[in-house]
Amino acid sequence: MKYVFVINPHAGEVNAEAAIREAIETSEHKDSCEVYLTRGVEDATVFVREYCEKHPEEAVRFIACGGDGTLSEVFNGAVGHDNAEVSCYPCGSGNDFVKAYGGAEKFFDIDRVIKAKAEKIDLLKVGDRYSNNVVNFGFDTTVAITVNEGREKTGNAGKSLYTKGIVKALITSMKNRFKVYADGELLNPEGVSLLCTLSNGRYVGGSFCCAPLAELNDGYMEVCLVRPISRLRFISLIGVYTRGEHLNNPKFADIIVYRRAKKVKVEAPEGFAFSLDGEIIHQNRFTVEVVPLAVKFAAPEM
Repeated sequence: MKYVFVINPHAGEVNAEAAIREAIETSEHKDSCEVYLTRGVEDATVFVREYCEKHPEEAVRFIACGGDGTLSEVFNGAVGHDNAEVSCYPCGSGNDFVKAYGGAEKFFDIDRVIKAKAEKIDLLKVGDRYSNNVVNFGFDTTVAITVNEGREKTGNAGKSLYTKGIVKALITSMKNRFKVYADGELLNPEGVSLLCTLSNGRYVGGSFCCAPLAELNDGYMEVCLVRPISRLRFISLIGVYTRGEHLNNPKFADIIVYRRAKKVKVEAPEGFAFSLDGEIIHQNRFTVEVVPLAVKFAAPEM
């Protein structure tokens, strides 16, 4: 098998390229490894897709070296190619997806990543794009937009940007207009909500366990819609939400609508935006569908 390290040199607060190359050189598999440095947004998707098309008979594992955005791009390039597997070296700012596998630390051992067994996982499809982690909108999108704007200015996205995004959202995004239909059921007839997460993975925003019951291979997405609340109540509940204790907490009983679904439709006013694994997409009507067991992902054992 070939192991291709797809490195985003702008991910995280520190460029990890040197550490990755050094680890490859000391690996017993170094002769089967190669490195590709991404050159901009969506370049990883294009590279992975073209590589698979040029080498359709070659078994290859693409190791996404960056944050959730880089990993999402690699998934989007690999999906549909039976010869391709995906893993990661999570050196971004959030690294949300790998938290479903126990966290980032074990992925920093490159030999363990190379030797890991690959298993098929679900993806979420939105138009011609795929999400491996979370599609979210409302309050969360304002946070993501702030993080992305800060990343463009500084070249990386530290945790301070997430804090800045939350502060801005508290000011501007406490009541957002959209309707959500989960497998045909309208979840918010009033047409306003604080936020909604459609989850394949469990974490979003660097630390928030938005979908504690999510499984990556069960054929369902976790739909969690939160009704509008006051800023004071938001602040009092954010710790519970961060820890993933919100689904059964009586303090959330009147504000959460939770479903498991295979297909979700969203309708919103013009100018609406949602976040797909951290990428901002401006679209006011869209459908999210589960694609069961769409791609292979390799994670070292716990």
